[in-house]
Amino acid sequence: MAQTIKSVDFHCQANNTAHHTIEITAKQLIVRRGQSFLLTLNMTQPFDNYDELILTVETGSYPSEKCGTRSQMSNPSLMSIQYTSDVKAIWRYSINKSPNMARGIVTLSVTPPVDAPLGKYSLSAETKTGKTTLGTLVVLFNPWCSEDWVYLGDERERQEYVINEQGVIYVGTSDFPTPRNWVFGQFEEDMVDICLKMLDVNPKHIKDPADDVSARCNPIYVSRVVSAMINCNDDQGVLYGRWTDNYSDGERPTSWLGSLRILRKWYKTNCRPVKYGQCWVFAGVMCTVMRFFGIPCRVVTNFQSAHDTNDNLTVDTFYGKQGAQPKQSPDSIWNFHVWVEGWMKRPDLKKDGYYDGWQVLDPTPQEKSEGQYCCGPAPVKAILEGHTTLKYDVPFVFAEVNADIVKWMVSANGSKRKMNSDTTTVGQSISTKAVGCNRRNDVTDNYKYKEGSAKERQVFVDAVTRLNSGGVQAGDTGKLQQKMVMKLEKETMVQSGQDIKLKLKLCNKDHIDRTMSISVSAQAMRYNGIPACHILSTVQEKALRSGKEVIIPILIPFRAYSDYMVNCDSMKVSVMAMDPQRDDDIYQSEIDMSLQQPPLSMKVLGEARVYQEMTMEVEFTNPLNVTLRNCSLTVTGSGMYKFEIKKSDLGELAPHATLKVAIKTIPLKLGPRIVVGDFNCSGFRDVVGSCYVNVKP
Repeated sequence: MAQTIKSVDFHCQANNTAHHTIEITAKQLIVRRGQSFLLTLNMTQPFDNYDELILTVETGSYPSEKCGTRSQMSNPSLMSIQYTSDVKAIWRYSINKSPNMARGIVTLSVTPPVDAPLGKYSLSAETKTGKTTLGTLVVLFNPWCSEDWVYLGDERERQEYVINEQGVIYVGTSDFPTPRNWVFGQFEEDMVDICLKMLDVNPKHIKDPADDVSARCNPIYVSRVVSAMINCNDDQGVLYGRWTDNYSDGERPTSWLGSLRILRKWYKTNCRPVKYGQCWVFAGVMCTVMRFFGIPCRVVTNFQSAHDTNDNLTVDTFYGKQGAQPKQSPDSIWNFHVWVEGWMKRPDLKKDGYYDGWQVLDPTPQEKSEGQYCCGPAPVKAILEGHTTLKYDVPFVFAEVNADIVKWMVSANGSKRKMNSDTTTVGQSISTKAVGCNRRNDVTDNYKYKEGSAKERQVFVDAVTRLNSGGVQAGDTGKLQQKMVMKLEKETMVQSGQDIKLKLKLCNKDHIDRTMSISVSAQAMRYNGIPACHILSTVQEKALRSGKEVIIPILIPFRAYSDYMVNCDSMKVSVMAMDPQRDDDIYQSEIDMSLQQPPLSMKVLGEARVYQEMTMEVEFTNPLNVTLRNCSLTVTGSGMYKFEIKKSDLGELAPHATLKVAIKTIPLKLGPRIVVGDFNCSGFRDVVGSCYVNVKP
């Protein structure tokens, strides 16, 4: 009787567990390259160790051995297939010898090569009597394999940067980084189709599908494609960015609680961009995709982030006499900007591993890189050392964390006068979630040497020199001996709904008494440094004795800012001090404040057990003296809710009253989980809270 294959067992439960993909599914085989998996064939006849058996794997529309997208494996006892030198990504199998072979049951140990392109593969088997289609499998990068370019040696870091489905993204201001919980959800079952679809609709694949699929063996290439595909500026990307107040035809960026609903909406609408995203949303979604593919990834926030549009490593900012900022340059300073870091080797830059490790990747569409809106991977080591000639986009990221600010005074007739240069403000409190806990990890020292040090200035000078930017006066601080020193400080924590109290300290270091005209301006700001509206301004004259310090209190009442700050991220208070007798004697100080929202508390009532109904209670107290209208609540959590739960009919909340909402769900996954909630109303936009849940068997 002819030898044929009756059935195949992919051992999905055991293989996916061994390959750290069981959280995705046990219904299909998902493996990591460079690591073997088991496959059992049930044949009609006994199988001998020397019987012919050829397995073939193929991925993409144009599979080829030379491209590494097709591979044939023969019985290692026969070695019937000879590979030429130009064949890439050779798969192999071995036979697990067992008495079951006499009954036609053959277990094979199959190993995808460490340079196999990631993606979905078809698998077939051929015996003397013919060919049998066995099924499909998905191959991912392998941070557990020391030969893979994404190998990460620390198991705790692998658990955090590959396995963890929830995280924290920092927003706010440099003096008060605010954690915002984010649900990545990279191991939801539908992420397989969604993430692979993203690769298949990218412009490089449309232009040359064979070359694109072949290049998916390289995490440098894949991460760059993902960076471009998260935004939709020049492709069928996931997110549409907007930085204004009009989100009526989509959703406010602050309303998103995680990546899942965004990616699912993009996929289900045939790759139409989802409206709307801003930097932390772009970064959160990219982190989801990177972790799914097996590239270790973390979200990083840079406070006081420079956007340098012309690679001169300098950002110009402009001030009017009332402290306002007329827009006269495409450059800007953002309160914060969020990108991701991916972990990988960079042998394309240096073979000794000098640039290996964390690489900056930024999916927010800011500037084009080689014709596309993407950024990176830029080695963090290259940014630290100012190696601005290296790919990809090192000058742009270097400027984000280390550019100099040149401040200009704009007169009523439009003329500009340089006030000073600031070499220390840009790039502060660079933050990411710590491994294994929700504490903030400050990684500023990874990006730059200590501000004010000789090493930091030398790196900046060297970076400018490498870029041949003749117009930049590298190392020129632009500071003269200051006759007046002034500083703005907060007196108390800045809480939304309360009056804001600041104090301005002025010290006259001149040898004579002086009278200064002091202008104070408060503006509602978008986080990308663009003024949204004017709140108030005051002007007063102050006599300053030589060598003495005075303190001027500044009060911004709640009633003055309440209508303006609901849809804004922060408030900027600027002070200009001018000597009416000396037109060129101008001093400037400012402070950016992120108003702290009232808390949204969440807790589990009783125990949380997998596949059993549980209740989550969400509580919010109105701190204002006015009634809150149009109250709504959204709750989500990976492994806790299949889809987001939204309650939009919560009505009104009276002054100082408390709202309690009970939400039921059935947990689908075991272990530690994070549930995230978003409360929205007329007085507060997107108050976010979270709760830790340990789901028991």
